[in-house]
Amino acid sequence: MATATKVDGQDKVIATAQQIVRSLATSKNAAEDMIRILSGFDNRLSSMNDLLPTAGTGCSSPTTGRVDARKEVPAAGEYHLEEAEEVIQRWESSDSLLWEASAEEAVEYLDAVDELVSLLESESLPEEFRARAEIAVQIAMARLEDEFRHLMIRNTVPLDADSLHSSIRRVSLSFNSVPGDSVEDFEESVDEDQNYETNLEPRGSSFISGDRRIDLVLPEVVSDLKEIADRMIWAGYGKELCQVYSSIRRDILDECLSILGLERMSIEEVQRIEWRALDEKMKKWIQAMKVMVRILLTEEKRLSELIFSISDDIKEECFTGAAKPCILQILNFGDAISICQRSSEKLFRILDMYEALGNVIPELHSLFSAEAKNLICGEAEGIRKRLGDSVRGTFMEFAKDVQKDVSRRPLPGGEIHPLTRYVMNYVKLFVDYSSSLDVLLDDENVLGGGNGDDTQISGSMTPVGRSLLMLMSYLESNLDEKSKHYEDGGLQCIFLMNNILYMVQKVRDSELLGLLGDNWVRRHRAQVKQYANSYLRASWTKILSYLKDDGLGGSGSTSLSGAPKRTIKEKFKSFNLAFEEIYRIQTTWKVPDSELRDDLCISISERVIPAYRAFLGRFGVQLEAGRQAEKYIKYTAEELEQFISEFFKGLPGPSNLLRKKA
Repeated sequence: MATATKVDGQDKVIATAQQIVRSLATSKNAAEDMIRILSGFDNRLSSMNDLLPTAGTGCSSPTTGRVDARKEVPAAGEYHLEEAEEVIQRWESSDSLLWEASAEEAVEYLDAVDELVSLLESESLPEEFRARAEIAVQIAMARLEDEFRHLMIRNTVPLDADSLHSSIRRVSLSFNSVPGDSVEDFEESVDEDQNYETNLEPRGSSFISGDRRIDLVLPEVVSDLKEIADRMIWAGYGKELCQVYSSIRRDILDECLSILGLERMSIEEVQRIEWRALDEKMKKWIQAMKVMVRILLTEEKRLSELIFSISDDIKEECFTGAAKPCILQILNFGDAISICQRSSEKLFRILDMYEALGNVIPELHSLFSAEAKNLICGEAEGIRKRLGDSVRGTFMEFAKDVQKDVSRRPLPGGEIHPLTRYVMNYVKLFVDYSSSLDVLLDDENVLGGGNGDDTQISGSMTPVGRSLLMLMSYLESNLDEKSKHYEDGGLQCIFLMNNILYMVQKVRDSELLGLLGDNWVRRHRAQVKQYANSYLRASWTKILSYLKDDGLGGSGSTSLSGAPKRTIKEKFKSFNLAFEEIYRIQTTWKVPDSELRDDLCISISERVIPAYRAFLGRFGVQLEAGRQAEKYIKYTAEELEQFISEFFKGLPGPSNLLRKKA
């Protein structure tokens, strides 16, 4: 018995060596080298020359590198079939999983599969052997499919919110927030210090640092998955393998979208959602698009290439099956946004989506191929075009709203109108999107009209510069109409000064200057000076007439003592009443810009104080000697100058009565 056992063991050694040569020899030279090495351990192994590939006979499958047995069945074919069947059947009756057992058992199972598939590829395999081999392969493929599914699910790297948001920080993000107010809210107060530009990440930053990658499946398992995939594809079970792989990875990608905050929504649901909630979803869409394409799908592509490298067709089919539903879901949201009702607050967020989609389209072209590329990239390009149309249409609607906005009431004190604040802070964001807007607004008819000066200088400007020029012209025309709501001509001028200067400052102190140019700033600063002169005429012409010596003795007259005191008293009295009324009214007016306010007060003093001093010097002496002189000569020139310095501070009405300083 011991001798028999020893012989059996030796036979197994020889059989194993034969199997090694058959499995690993890729050429006749390689087989000879292997036999020479093995015979060094046992002389009997030198008699394996019958295993050498013959001339003109391929030694490996053109797609798998496996032994090609199609030309001739091995001499021990039946013996190897029985061995392979035994391995397959043993595991069929087991509830355990191969890759949870020892590595040796997994290798044994794969070798059995190799043997079965090699036999089936043989053209001379007897039918009874072929039927048995086919049954065994079917059983093995079901087992390998389960093993593949289990390995994929169990070894998928969990991508939680933290890991995905870490990836987001490496992606170029642009979240330029826009004012929350709509055009309908223009007449509500707008905080001067409101932050209209909230950039979570600098626009144009690199999307990934260095060559860092994320693993979707534990790297140590990828080789096992590839071993299974190789056998299933070689055996003709690639379609079943694709279904398993695509289903698993598709569910994982759906979960990633949920983590990124992008749930499935119909077009009707998107159109019904309230703006602030929709704005959050649009921001998350931009995140999801960039992270999904630039990180997750890129890694999906790499994973499919590693596992299915044996077949280009299967590799593409598996990646497409996993990725296409996910990317189409993202694109569907973009399509819904493109047909939403237009409103000004959506403009910059839609521009963010337009740019984000444009940035990833080249990568979509590189990720997908054939029909999938045509479908997905065609859909993406179509949606981007529709988003661009929405941007253009929204801009035009915004311009019309600015042009036609009707105030319900004039602002007290002639302050900067909320429309002006809104528009200027709104258009400051255009600079960040000038490249895209130059393409979308490259149409001379996007906005029509404008004054002659604007039309003359617009020829040398960029498309977005020309559009902004027209928009500013609409704003100016609207402000001019709003100024007419004030009955006081002086207050009309104060209102226009405040608003035009605010526009000038916003342009001068931002990159809008590069779009509109120095000439625009010079022309509008000149307008402010013109309105200042108009204010002086409207508010001070009448009061200065009381300080003229008409009828009291002309210039150069020496008979001032002959001027009627009653007329002089009336002049002083009228001046005092007029000045006190102006003081009462114009201290409630407001000029927010301190430099403009000081300039106006200086201009008033330069006209009023010298005239008052001259009049007081010429005629005050006739009243000083009389009774109740203080009743008419109530103020010194210095006191008047002090009172004038209090103009335009927006004082509350009841507390701004003029009182002579003690």
